[in-house]
Amino acid sequence: MEEKVSIVLIGINGYGSIYLQELLNNNETAAIKGVVEIHPEKSEYYQQLADWNIPVYGGLDEFYEENDAALAIISTPIHLHKQQAISAMQHGSHVLCEKPASGNPEDIEKMIKVRNETGKFLAIGFNWSFTTSVQELKQDIIHGLFGKPKRFKTLVSWPRDQDYYARSSWAGKKYSPNGDMIFDSVANNATAHFLHHLFYLLGPETDKSAELREVTAELYRANDIETFDTCAVRTVTKTGTEVLYYASHAGKQKIQPRFTLEFDNAVISYQSGSSTGEAVIARFNDGKTKKYGALQHDSLAKLEICIEAAAHHRQDILCGIEAASTHVYCINAMHQSVTDIPSFPQELVHYQDDPKLCWVENLSETLVDCYEKSVLPNEVNIGWSQPGKTIKLHDKD
Repeated sequence: MEEKVSIVLIGINGYGSIYLQELLNNNETAAIKGVVEIHPEKSEYYQQLADWNIPVYGGLDEFYEENDAALAIISTPIHLHKQQAISAMQHGSHVLCEKPASGNPEDIEKMIKVRNETGKFLAIGFNWSFTTSVQELKQDIIHGLFGKPKRFKTLVSWPRDQDYYARSSWAGKKYSPNGDMIFDSVANNATAHFLHHLFYLLGPETDKSAELREVTAELYRANDIETFDTCAVRTVTKTGTEVLYYASHAGKQKIQPRFTLEFDNAVISYQSGSSTGEAVIARFNDGKTKKYGALQHDSLAKLEICIEAAAHHRQDILCGIEAASTHVYCINAMHQSVTDIPSFPQELVHYQDDPKLCWVENLSETLVDCYEKSVLPNEVNIGWSQPGKTIKLHDKD
């Protein structure tokens, strides 16, 4: 019997609870050596940790003073990702860090440098990128099965109530009390997966995403936050593919993720909850089709893959820091495109008590219409729309 992979879990509340539940109750290939959490008593698994004699530490350095771990899993606030990932790698752990990689683009090269120096992998937990269906689709794109990519677009609208923004001191904030970049928003947290997904599919290699040439954003807010709860964004990759992204927490209607990928020879579509059974379907110009597997039901593939890679001491990983970096650069450019984020007109903003939800009149319908027409709101003269600047991104080398 192979020895179990030792794990330190950093952050066990919020998304960290999903990892904790899986590792405690469903995983036979790994063992939790310790958890790092400043409020462990808030976890529903707190008693189980005590019953199983799993030690709890208030800080990562405290854990490494007494232990080592083959794999560190980081599920903490955005502004802590860089330093915790670097510390874990320097202490000999491979790392699976939740998305996004960081709120600060300058952190990317520092994280890559330590990854290279230590020989450890640094995976970023964008769920879909680790699934078999996405890997199959990406390889078909790389090998030119559909011809040249022309336009990729995605839409998601997930209403979030006031409790969502009150859940932590950093929700919806631009900076931490120490001045670290957070830029928590609909695009940098809950729906970050779907923006990254388009960049990832356009990447020239398995562990790469497309690089961007320019970003033009429209950012808005209905909730009382520093960043934005609604966005419509057009990016253009360095190879000329247009990428459109529409996302909101302030629409009244819930719209599950959907995307359309347009190529010279085919159109690929996906709509969560649709009659196609969650499948991704490619429809070729000659009438043929190809179906890829469901995306939503394998959200912890990333955990299994990282445990297996750590067990065999591999540095290569499907979605590492390079693949996740385009998302970081895009978020930064979006905030440069709209430096003073406008609020929706007050007469269009509605409030309800159960749940305590703030929503914008006709917003969901407007985003669907823009998605279908492949336009930004200001391009179809939506009354509240305000165009952002086009930000040119330069080569990093």
